[in-house]
Amino acid sequence: MSRNICITSAEGNTAFSIAKLLLTTEPFKKEIGQITGLALNPNTEYCQQLQTLGAKITQHKPGRVRDTVKILENTKSDTLMLIPPAHANKIDITMELIEAAKRANIQNVCFMSAAGCDLADRDAQPRLREFIDLEALFMKLKGDEGTKMGPSSVIIRPGFYAENLLLYAPQAQEEGLIPIPIGQNTKFPPVALGDVARLAAHILTGKGKYGFSNEHRGQLLTMTGPMLLNGDELAQIASRVLGVEMKFDDVLEREARRLLRFRIDNDLSEMEYLLEYYSLVREGKTNYISTIGFHDVTGTHPTEPPDFFKTYKDEFMPKKAIQKLGADGV
Repeated sequence: MSRNICITSAEGNTAFSIAKLLLTTEPFKKEIGQITGLALNPNTEYCQQLQTLGAKITQHKPGRVRDTVKILENTKSDTLMLIPPAHANKIDITMELIEAAKRANIQNVCFMSAAGCDLADRDAQPRLREFIDLEALFMKLKGDEGTKMGPSSVIIRPGFYAENLLLYAPQAQEEGLIPIPIGQNTKFPPVALGDVARLAAHILTGKGKYGFSNEHRGQLLTMTGPMLLNGDELAQIASRVLGVEMKFDDVLEREARRLLRFRIDNDLSEMEYLLEYYSLVREGKTNYISTIGFHDVTGTHPTEPPDFFKTYKDEFMPKKAIQKLGADGV
């Protein structure tokens, strides 16, 4: 029996990547009956692209749980990919979605959390720590006999998306620098967004007696990239792939804030999340990798950092190098 899947925050990168993979790629495509994307702003380019691929897009106007219940019921979905929105009111919106999913009796729910939330300090990294509160609310439903939601549930904690480095493409092209405030020696394991989408797609389409596959059901899966890197090591990998020298620039947090302010379309919540993650790196709390869950669920190896830079080579290549190539007639 095919799955009808509802994906929240459809205007965001994560939701778009998951939905696109489900709609266009085997073996997932054949398992799908309908994909519905819930969006706070349905007039975005991502939402339009998903509609072209065959998804339905429905606007979510938060505020009343009963209205959100009706929206979820109208999607006729048996599975929910619950992705908290990059929004100033993320907590309230996500709590509303969890309660609405409970009342709508959606059987299978996969919740997208964040790696490092368990190590975040409530005062120093409040945006990251919020995910712990949401996880707790989500997991509490496991023993609630008043709803179908809970027994067939999964939590994914993705780490720092390697694609966030694209925010610094202008500095890479103009100055040959990667300016991120992570300290000189501390390390972190960037994860490719495509890998997170693949992990979610396997879970959303896996089937078992009680909903999700028994191999996945009840799992809390932390997903990082396969390689720990400090700033210099990251720049060295980029240099080898690009064939030109790239350097790591350990900027101060206030400078990083200024850079991000002009790159994240005034989304302050997303900027705060990234800055808090960088502070977690500086504290040494990201010095681990977690890829076993990805291996077990997908049967594949996650993307290595050199492959990431190969994929986005044009975005990072310094302009001087491009001009030189042009002048040499290559």
